Amino acid sequence: MVSMLASYLTLAAVLFCIGLYGVLTKRNAVVVLLSIELMLNAVNLNLIAFSRYGIAPSLKGQVFALFSMTVAAAEAAVGIAVLIALYRNRATVNVDEFDELRR
Repeated sequence: MVSMLASYLTLAAVLFCIGLYGVLTKRNAVVVLLSIELMLNAVNLNLIAFSRYGIAPSLKGQVFALFSMTVAAAEAAVGIAVLIALYRNRATVNVDEFDELRR
């Protein structure tokens, strides 16, 4: 049972590191949003793994993961809407160009 938990945690750490790399190095705003979603999915994987293989297995981790998925879906919708508005104003999705909040 410990080896299963370790494999899930290793996979989640790899996914989180890939997402962190994408957030810190990429210039495209769509790739940054996808990397954030990848990081949130790694956290969800950790929550579910600990709820299944933790010291006291229960459904609490799965409930938190479900809540996190709903928040991530809303975040993605709002992020894409903001990105579309910024693209219409600036005609670019490069995050280096989005340094000003004024019109």
